Amino acid sequence: MHTASHDYTANPGPLGLFGFAMTTILLNIHNAGFFPVNSMIIGMGIFFGGGAQFIAGVMEWKKGNDFGSIAFMAYGAFWLTLVVTWLAPLAGVEKTDGNAMGCYLTMWGLFTVVNFIQTLKGPMVGKLLFGSLSILFFLLAASNFAASKTILAVAGWVGIVCGSIAFYEASAIMINKRYGKTVLPL
Repeated sequence: MHTASHDYTANPGPLGLFGFAMTTILLNIHNAGFFPVNSMIIGMGIFFGGGAQFIAGVMEWKKGNDFGSIAFMAYGAFWLTLVVTWLAPLAGVEKTDGNAMGCYLTMWGLFTVVNFIQTLKGPMVGKLLFGSLSILFFLLAASNFAASKTILAVAGWVGIVCGSIAFYEASAIMINKRYGKTVLPL
């Protein structure tokens, strides 16, 4: 005999999206040239961009959502590895040069293109989010390879837009659920 069960667990998507959105916006305000990397960005990278996204990914895994679990856990790990890259030189580890950082960011760009392709069978907001994130990673890689502050500033503005799209998506998911109707279209 098969008994149906109902999943009463919360949707982890907004947590992961807000973790990504807010950390991405703040780092890219830095990339656009408004302030240096500081303890606020490092804290956000560890706990909200890294930790909260990773937790959201585990929760998505529990729900059987392959895309959500892989995306949130991977991008949570991205934030954690990025912060380690910044902090490791304080422990005597050689600082990452522009070429190595360009390779790191290129790999994340390629991974993001794989995720973008998956969003082509979904809502427009996902296409905009992963499309802009792909562009962001490749611009960041180019800025590191070329040691170009101009490319970095352009990447910063793309990152602010990308993070804002994720912030909108998280907001829409929560608000639409609370009101039981589409208030913010996806």
